Amino acid sequence: MRDQRDESQGVRTSEHRQATLSADLTDRAAESDAVVFVCATCGVPLTVPLTRLPEVPEVPYYAWWDADEPGPSPATVPSGCYAIETEPYGGPLVVAQVHGPVMPRHGGHVNADGQPLVSQGPRGNIVINPDDARGLELQHASPACCGATPDGGMNQLCSCGTPVATLCSDCCLPYELHLSADHVQAVHL
Repeated sequence: MRDQRDESQGVRTSEHRQATLSADLTDRAAESDAVVFVCATCGVPLTVPLTRLPEVPEVPYYAWWDADEPGPSPATVPSGCYAIETEPYGGPLVVAQVHGPVMPRHGGHVNADGQPLVSQGPRGNIVINPDDARGLELQHASPACCGATPDGGMNQLCSCGTPVATLCSDCCLPYELHLSADHVQAVHL
């Protein structure tokens, strides 16, 4: 009889510990601002845990023409962070009425006829440091000397084959990865 009481007491104690631990994890998750972005199609995590910045930072100065080796510029967004892009970004590019930047943090573009171009890509992209992405595969990239450009639109695939992001990694452009808000979901930690 005593063994059964001790055993049932142990089960209740274990259940209490488990409930306390579960509540503690829930409390910590509620306090945390960190999220992991996952593929909306298959649920695979695409990023490390990230915290939100109030806006996309200014592009760090980088004299790419003086670099010893070609490669990407320093990342616009610090590692471990993300920001929301409020302006159109990536392809398609369409003829604009006036000259200006083709998209945020990029210079002007013109077509073969010398007409200015502007992005009509999606708004609301989640901008991250490309080094914080996990498991993405480059599908295609618009022509560039040493990296990908966003001119052709989404160029990063999830392992399930769904296009989920646009990488910008050419030496003379900002180093950014734009997760498509329509193709990813945030999971709060």
